[in-house]
Amino acid sequence: MRPAEPPQQVALRSFVASLALFDAFVAACGRPAPFALKWPNDVLLNGGKVAGILLESAGMGEGVSHIAIGVGVNLLDAPKSEQVEDGAVAPVSLAGETGAIVTPEEFLDLLAPAYHHYETQFTTYGFAPIREAWLARAARLGETITARTMHTETVGRFDTVDEAGNLVLSTPKGREVIPAAEIFF
Repeated sequence: MRPAEPPQQVALRSFVASLALFDAFVAACGRPAPFALKWPNDVLLNGGKVAGILLESAGMGEGVSHIAIGVGVNLLDAPKSEQVEDGAVAPVSLAGETGAIVTPEEFLDLLAPAYHHYETQFTTYGFAPIREAWLARAARLGETITARTMHTETVGRFDTVDEAGNLVLSTPKGREVIPAAEIFF
């Protein structure tokens, strides 16, 4: 993509992509209940990680001239639990958890129109409706989680995602706004 927005706004497309993945999964298996979105860029199925999102950008000066949205989806199989970091969400597959057998091409046919829908919302109305839809599908909202960066670990109640896409936790020290971290349950 060749986005026109400032870098902070471009980065919010991880929320757009996660909503599109959520809808594609629901379309593939016919039920929304087992799916949830994990801040900032994962889709969970029955509490396990079924998909992840990675944004890659290139730019000139302070802007972003190009962005690629990569998604990794465990359709038929998933990595072994011992291949992930201790405390990380265990990987699962769509087939293993739901019995739905979907080819990559079939999944892309579900994902593309879902992405188009949310991208249109985002470019037309901004982040507010995306944020609202994302929060309605958020994993562990209102529960205690751990946010880790290279240098800190913050434990608190997951209260919301703010208007800039930051994680907001209530901690014993008060409200903490976290722009980037690994999340552990």
